[in-house]
Amino acid sequence: MTEAQDEVDRLVAAWRAERPDLDVEPLQVLSRISRLAKHLDRARRAAFTEHGLEPWEFDVLTALRRTGPPYELSPGALLRATLVTSGTMTNRIDRLAQAGLVRRRPDPGDRRGVLVSLTDTGLARVDAAFTDLIRREHTLLSSLERDQQRALAALLRTMLAPFDT
Repeated sequence: MTEAQDEVDRLVAAWRAERPDLDVEPLQVLSRISRLAKHLDRARRAAFTEHGLEPWEFDVLTALRRTGPPYELSPGALLRATLVTSGTMTNRIDRLAQAGLVRRRPDPGDRRGVLVSLTDTGLARVDAAFTDLIRREHTLLSSLERDQQRALAALLRTMLAPFDT
């Protein structure tokens, strides 16, 4: 049985014909990762949009949701979790509070600090969006058996680990 061809196979063949002097083998992996990233981005945006969220809103809400009850973090912890500047995080918290998705309260452990927590509305919205996202991601991976997914995850972890240190 012949292996299915994809767009990357066609572009690699074209580059091999046009530039036989170059080893274009990295395109076999990295162009596929790039193309998959675009499909994943579309699926994520669709899940967020369906639940009335922007990607940045989802990032902040999931950072709070992952902490477990009472779903609360300081603005500093939120900015470290989402890798944005303090000014950006302040703006994001303001907008999420105006939308009724988070609330601020004084930090009992630091009189100058505040804590940001999910409201019931924020919790329901992020849970629904996350459930939808996971369903869509399962669909994206459906052409792979579970053991193939685990093997791919291990290989990608090996590739990404040096960037995450």
